[in-house]
Amino acid sequence: MKLHKFILIIYILSCFSTFVFAQLPGVYDLDNYINKLRNKNIGIVVNQSSVLHNMHLVDTLIALDININYIFTPEHGFSGNFNAGEYVENSTYNGISTISLYGENKEIQDFYLQDIDIILFDLQDVGVRFYTYLSTLHYVMEACAKNNTHLIVLDRPNPHVNYVDGPVLENNFISFVGMHNVPVVYGMTIGEYALMINGERWLKDDLVCSVEVVKIMDYNRSCIVEYKNPPSPNLKSLPAILLYPSLCFFEGTSISVGRGTNYPFEMYGAPFFNTNYKFQPESNFGANNPKYNQQICYGFNLKNYFTNNSLRVNEINLDFLINAYNLTPSYFKSDFFNPFFNNLAGNDKLKYQIIN
Repeated sequence: MKLHKFILIIYILSCFSTFVFAQLPGVYDLDNYINKLRNKNIGIVVNQSSVLHNMHLVDTLIALDININYIFTPEHGFSGNFNAGEYVENSTYNGISTISLYGENKEIQDFYLQDIDIILFDLQDVGVRFYTYLSTLHYVMEACAKNNTHLIVLDRPNPHVNYVDGPVLENNFISFVGMHNVPVVYGMTIGEYALMINGERWLKDDLVCSVEVVKIMDYNRSCIVEYKNPPSPNLKSLPAILLYPSLCFFEGTSISVGRGTNYPFEMYGAPFFNTNYKFQPESNFGANNPKYNQQICYGFNLKNYFTNNSLRVNEINLDFLINAYNLTPSYFKSDFFNPFFNNLAGNDKLKYQIIN
């Protein structure tokens, strides 16, 4: 055994013994999946959150002599530095072709899977319907089912697993920010969601994917989820992630959620509000051209929304949306909603409920 492999294994085992009683994503349960990857051709769906003890999963597998043919990446890219909705090009990492599933194609093209035995999927989801990693999961499962490729999903905790809330997506509003008839907050881990995609026969042509889930270690659904690596560039903190199901509706309106500041999704506002709190969006990492770039916005600071160290929510809060609509001057109200709002809501009813 080469020295660097020996050192890596000893490091992983020592770290594992330290954290064995903690809630750990499936990626940490190496014994459960590493031997299934040996002497196989592997494709891997990962991004910047796919980390095992401070080492990227790709690097860990390379050090353990796992043959990775392709790396596939979702929205925001391999390093998580692309804006929401920004086109992501193919690239390479450590000499491995890195194929964007948020560029020319959102599906894995069949020719990539001709020599692939197993796809390994490890993305940190946030448990919200319009977070696009779910759609990437759907298309990965569909490609695997079409090409008889086995899929292993490394499960991860969901910060919103403790409740279910929000309108159920209607078929007329299916898009990449919502492909399934589920509520906005659906109360499942991404591994459980993969099993439901199969169980509900949501893949086209009634396909069923060969999928197994490597479970979260010592998982307790009431635990507060902590993140060492942000799941995407504008969800930088746990409070932002917990507010995301409520504040993301503003992406379909004329209101800023603080993209272009140091605290996106912990505030909201617009230049036409009349409040004491103000912020100024500017181009930064993950927000090249934020809404109201370099303009003073007035609004509401939600950084202290969570008090008494209780980082927990139990419902979507529509008060923010109603408040913003009511504070918008009458001459701006006709432009408050944009067409994207109905895609986020999953229907055309919520918009009119807010208006009324």
